[in-house]
Amino acid sequence: MNDALPTVISRNPADPADVLLRIQAPGAFTAVDTVERARAAQPGWLLAGAAARSAALGAVAAAVEAAADELAALAVREVGKPLAEARAEVARTAAIWRYYAQAPFQPAGEVHETAAGPGLLLTRRRPHGVAGLITPWNFPFAIPTWKAAPALATGNTVVLKPAPGATACAQRLAEIVQEALPEAVFTVLPGGATEGNALVSAADVVSFTGSTPVGQAVARAATARGIPVQAEMGGLNAALVLPDADIEQAAAHIAAAIAGYAGQKCTATSRVIAVGAALDPLREALSEALRAVPVGDPADPATVCGPLIHEYARDQVGEASRGLSVLAGGTVPDRPGWYAAPTLVEKVSPGHRLLREEVFGPVASLLAADDLAHAIRITNSVPYGLVTSVHTADLNTALTGLDLLDTGMIRLNAPSTGVDFHLPFGGSKASSHGPREQGRAALDFYTAGRTYTLAPAGSAA
Repeated sequence: MNDALPTVISRNPADPADVLLRIQAPGAFTAVDTVERARAAQPGWLLAGAAARSAALGAVAAAVEAAADELAALAVREVGKPLAEARAEVARTAAIWRYYAQAPFQPAGEVHETAAGPGLLLTRRRPHGVAGLITPWNFPFAIPTWKAAPALATGNTVVLKPAPGATACAQRLAEIVQEALPEAVFTVLPGGATEGNALVSAADVVSFTGSTPVGQAVARAATARGIPVQAEMGGLNAALVLPDADIEQAAAHIAAAIAGYAGQKCTATSRVIAVGAALDPLREALSEALRAVPVGDPADPATVCGPLIHEYARDQVGEASRGLSVLAGGTVPDRPGWYAAPTLVEKVSPGHRLLREEVFGPVASLLAADDLAHAIRITNSVPYGLVTSVHTADLNTALTGLDLLDTGMIRLNAPSTGVDFHLPFGGSKASSHGPREQGRAALDFYTAGRTYTLAPAGSAA
């Protein structure tokens, strides 16, 4: 073993002594070689035709469904995802593969008349080549899938660099996918920043999900090379609660969006903005709802809030709420693993880190707004703009303010968490860079448009 290369280690966050995986990172040269092997395989994958690509993606969907229990258990063990959420993620993963299995038969262009004279004008979308995918640990099957499936459907090959803490999940997903695909069409590249940087330097199109600083660096590097890039990054998402809202329902939705999977989702709610008379009843209802959230072993089907991914993440939750007025939580459960109680704080000063940075844990601030316009200003005041949930019984009021929210997604009377994989996903400002992902938008991202002019032989230039 080459001691110069770092070791990739993946631990069970509910039981840190349980090591799932310990392997040597492959290094930059191996990463580039992996891309070259994928590039050599790409023409054959494309020329195999739409039916072959559709059948392969459909076979992956069926195989994921067949291995559902095993995959869910692996997500519970490696990334601490509560069992109910792990099962839902695996089901969504299969559905995404099946959704994109139909994509190879979609039109790849259009035919137009020329402005003058005989001939035809054609537009056609073609794959870029090798898609380099860099994915986080929090959705270890779904995020690699919603990037890889559209890339493969449109004729690209894929090299996936997962977060080190989700390497075992990525490798198991790769085993399933590789059973249905030709060699080197889908490859997992384990490792850290060295391998990720090498992948960005060699791939033909890059899709990233992760932290804002790293995503911005990836976007700069890919843009400098002139290749397409998308980066889905942080969120500091708000839930707006108007006085006419069903307060109990809103509290239940918001508590789930704060504490579900220990707040480790880019769509989690981290700011709760109560408008006018909604403040006092919401304070009571939300505090009670958060105190009632089941915290514990992610393998227990009743658990909603399991462990955080590592010790540092757990410590950040406590540090962020220190010195504030705590309405719920603010404690660390006395048990093995990296747990933190779902936390709600208030009286947060405008410059506090909770109102500027994404903590990525089960902690949220309760804020007061005079009216809807004030709530919108508070919502828009942060560097991020991924998703906002709005809770009200008055659709007219909601529609008045929805277009003024500077976020890519808006959910009415629903938690901020939750993704419809057949629609575009993405935000504004520091939350996203480049085109949207998921749905049909992904098919456009993983292809390049070409315009062809077909003139009859011998026609005038």
